[in-house]
Amino acid sequence: MAIAVCSGSFDPVTYGHLDIISRGANVFDKVIVAVLINSKKNSLFSVEERVELLRQATSDMKNVEVDSFDGLLIDYMNKKGAQVIIRGLRAVSDFEYEMQVASINKKLDENIETFFMMTNNQYSYLSSSIVKEVAKYKASVADLVPPIVEEALKRKMAE
Repeated sequence: MAIAVCSGSFDPVTYGHLDIISRGANVFDKVIVAVLINSKKNSLFSVEERVELLRQATSDMKNVEVDSFDGLLIDYMNKKGAQVIIRGLRAVSDFEYEMQVASINKKLDENIETFFMMTNNQYSYLSSSIVKEVAKYKASVADLVPPIVEEALKRKMAE
């Protein structure tokens, strides 16, 4: 069974993320969406909230599982028996950083492969940071995130 991991902060999950997850699920037997626990990062949503939003947003993808992890991605992958890392690329500027990460991951475990997927052009500008900025000023994010995430953003911004 080919198991892939798509990791990130997903704060919050966007249609761009879901595009990569869905396309990965069409290629691999199982995709684990792994939310990175990073206590140094000031996140809008808690890890538990992000996991729940992802579970709801991917509920129609039968071979997708959502989890969270702390530490090195390679250690998490070995624990899960995964062989592939899926990374989405929006622009050439993403590639340099992602290539460095892929190289160190390959050095840490030569059996792990990284698959880069170009994002759908309609999401090439989209990031969680942009979504949060738009939501902060109460502008519509309906075309950027699933309805459950839009509602969660409205609640967070009202706090």
